[in-house]
Amino acid sequence: MLDTMSLGRSSWSSSPEPTAHIRRPACSPEDVMVEARRRGNHPAHDPLVANARRRWILILLSVTFFIAVNDSTIVYTALPAIGADLAMTESLRWVVVAYLLASGTLLLLGGRAADRFGQRRTFHLGVGLFGAMSLLCGLAVSGGVLIMARALQGTGAALMVPAALSILMTTFPEGPSRNRALGIWGSLAGIGATTGLLLGGPITQTLGWRAIFLINVPVGLAALALGPRLLPPDRERSGRSGTLNLPAAVTAALALLLLTSAIVEADRASGARTVGLLAATALLMSLFLRIERHAADPLVPPRLFRSRALVAGNLIILAAGISVDGLLYTFTIVAQQVLGRSASWFGLAMTVMTVTSFLGVGVGQHLVSRLGARPVAAVGFALIGAGSLVIRYASSDAELPALLAGLALFGPGLGACFVAGQIAALSGVAPEDAGLASGLEETTFAIGNALGVAVTSTLILAAPSLHTGTRTALTSTAGIAGLGVLAALCHPGARVGAPRP
Repeated sequence: MLDTMSLGRSSWSSSPEPTAHIRRPACSPEDVMVEARRRGNHPAHDPLVANARRRWILILLSVTFFIAVNDSTIVYTALPAIGADLAMTESLRWVVVAYLLASGTLLLLGGRAADRFGQRRTFHLGVGLFGAMSLLCGLAVSGGVLIMARALQGTGAALMVPAALSILMTTFPEGPSRNRALGIWGSLAGIGATTGLLLGGPITQTLGWRAIFLINVPVGLAALALGPRLLPPDRERSGRSGTLNLPAAVTAALALLLLTSAIVEADRASGARTVGLLAATALLMSLFLRIERHAADPLVPPRLFRSRALVAGNLIILAAGISVDGLLYTFTIVAQQVLGRSASWFGLAMTVMTVTSFLGVGVGQHLVSRLGARPVAAVGFALIGAGSLVIRYASSDAELPALLAGLALFGPGLGACFVAGQIAALSGVAPEDAGLASGLEETTFAIGNALGVAVTSTLILAAPSLHTGTRTALTSTAGIAGLGVLAALCHPGARVGAPRP
């Protein structure tokens, strides 16, 4: 079915003549419709149209996911210019944190909104908000306006990403075709993050820091124009009012907000503040469970957590999120402050991890369909741990080949873990819970990202020297990989994503 992944191919002949074996690319959805009618088929029932439409839907959803991920990293290299232009000092970190907190804590709400109000409707709302706030970020005249716009931009991403992923799940049938689509989706996380690290500096130096936000605007407009033409209409849900359990949604979002704040600020805040944030988080989570227990239409149906595959998949995703952001933060310190390399060198070195992670995603999704998520994730975490330890010891002697070898081990391990965890977390989910499962998986990964930065930064700052601190942080990343192996072993072990009889 996924000849649709071969983006330059089509499966029809241009004429009944002997030259009909020469294939030409489908340049647009309109070309596909014309060809279907020429063959005497109604476009709605033509297999060619169905395959081509899936291809274009995947392209559209992937581009929007790309800009959401790209925006989480591209801002790092522009922070000095932003601080100088808007006179921001202590508040500068909130340009990054506001986006992280909003996008991470509201993903669960975004996933449920896609289920309750419609996947396409929620996707368009998220894209519109993300694009509008990108424009406001680019036009911001003060630090306060920029931080507010970044928080709302993250809110748009929280609506857009789980809605897009749930559309992907309902567009591609469960099995190898969906696994391949999820493999492409998963690889874009690495592409978007690395592209942000690589392009942020040149864009800021040539066009100014505002351009890193303004480039999202035309992409958002294009997505809003193509969405109604490509995406399937939202299904009417009989017997459902379309309402959302807002008390539970707000309580869960606030609990995740406080938890993420405690994690992100753990290395800077006082012990009493951190304990207070964690206590407030526990109180809100208790309130959330109470609300859910008495709700006629709970935000998170308890039946979801009866699936060992879903629980194990989210644990795998959590450990992968901690590992990757822990390594990113630590390797930044190693490259620029311990070894004295430039930010551009850091970005180029990280492409080694990104390129090899594509290999891990591609091979991983292939093996999960045949062997199951458990062995793929376990081997992936073993590679993550080995790569972390190689970098730890290589950083002592500034051995460039060994550092790159460590990244080359870490990358495929990360790709394999991510795609195995994602497939496990989303397999066997009922269509009406697709958005919720997507939101849970994305929220888990976002919390893992924040926890990875918090843990490694705390260890680095607590050490007597940066050299000692980074070595300790890399050891902790290897330890997290060991816990990830245990999470993989919690998976029931059956093959996931196989077609159902």
